[in-house]
Amino acid sequence: MSDNMRENLFYEQKNGYDVIDTAERIALEEFCEGYKNYLDAARTERLAVKEAVRLAEEAGFVPYTYGMEVKPGMKLYRNNRGKSLLLAVIGKKSLAEGINIAAAHIDAPRLDLKQIPLHEDSEFAYFRTHYYGGIKKYQWLTVPLELHGVVSLKNGESVEISIGREEGDPQFCITDVLPHLAKDQLSKGAMDIIAAEKMNILLGSIPYDDEGSDRVKLAIMSMLHDSYGITEEDFLSAEIQAVPAYNTRDIGLDRSFVGGYGHDDRVCSYCELKAIIDTNEPERTAVCILADKEEIGSEGTSGMQSQAFECFVEDLCDAQGVKLRHCFANSFCLSADVCNAYDPMFAEISEKRSNAKANYGMGILKFTGRGGKGGTNDADAETVGKLRKIFDDHNVVWQMGTLGKVDQGGGGTVALFMSRRNIATIDAGVPVLSMHAPFELVSKFDTYMTYKGVKAVYDN
Repeated sequence: MSDNMRENLFYEQKNGYDVIDTAERIALEEFCEGYKNYLDAARTERLAVKEAVRLAEEAGFVPYTYGMEVKPGMKLYRNNRGKSLLLAVIGKKSLAEGINIAAAHIDAPRLDLKQIPLHEDSEFAYFRTHYYGGIKKYQWLTVPLELHGVVSLKNGESVEISIGREEGDPQFCITDVLPHLAKDQLSKGAMDIIAAEKMNILLGSIPYDDEGSDRVKLAIMSMLHDSYGITEEDFLSAEIQAVPAYNTRDIGLDRSFVGGYGHDDRVCSYCELKAIIDTNEPERTAVCILADKEEIGSEGTSGMQSQAFECFVEDLCDAQGVKLRHCFANSFCLSADVCNAYDPMFAEISEKRSNAKANYGMGILKFTGRGGKGGTNDADAETVGKLRKIFDDHNVVWQMGTLGKVDQGGGGTVALFMSRRNIATIDAGVPVLSMHAPFELVSKFDTYMTYKGVKAVYDN
């Protein structure tokens, strides 16, 4: 009798692999093969948008322009400056009854080139950088890097840069001190092992064949001009990023993890994208947001604080004679962002009972923030209860999570900005190991369950 009471009254979690059958194991492996291809293609937010548009158009999505007739079942998208993307599948019900939204971000920590980046020192040529997002700077030393971006010329043309991704391309790195001479370096705190101003990317060392100054710099600039037609002045209007050159790989003898750069938050963005591609004729309109600049506060025209989202949904509302505020008030948003996975090697930072764990499913976070819940959405009980029911009704394996121990640190997501629009919002996503490192890990099981979770919200 007491055993039955425990089973009925206590909350106990199970490893996800203990609750799925062989067919679902096969499905999750197939899903993650698609994700690995996406992650290798989506090296930057611009490339993520490009790949997402390609996949969406293959599935029948078409660009939306204001004034188009909007009918149930239509698959529409709006590309925001090539840096963020909005997609919708029009539902059977009026937008006045609300929409189901999933919002993820496609930017990731990286190194941006400065606007006057190229310089020579002791016959080495370098690119100067400014890191983007929250990183441990020392993790980026001696990592193979590739360069991606766009150069906007004065004549209005744009030149795309991509070096290091293709087989046979040269790659780049930031050098480090040899341990034999690292006495002073190793006496510093981790944040000071490398100064940001010393995170310079080595480009080359062969001098140009003339008698002038900066001969290595001249040789590098000559190569760039030959390949891309750019001059040093063109860097003033360039947006070039250095990202880790690691290919996405299965990790572990059992291949249970996917390792790669940019899981935060491209893993959730792919789950959202695939979910809306697979959504047909929903009751309520389904909207997928792939936003930029979350890692630096969701600022700018492509971030979640911009009006791009309002403009897209308001245009759809206008087509149905619906007021935007009425639509938002009745809407539901899943802020699909990653959370930290419990790591037994660093158990001291987590409260084990409450932390999300690998292979236990999609992680729901009622709140994120830091300290006394500062800078968080903190979803209400009714919203948490609604999501629990949706997931259970659709056989989604899920778990509750928190962002580590209280006062250990913290962080935020786009949920804060979605809730400001009077939209019921909650965070849920894939638990990640080594978050924000140049090479992160996610469980295949959790990735697949996040896809199922987003799809369940769209189908609800």
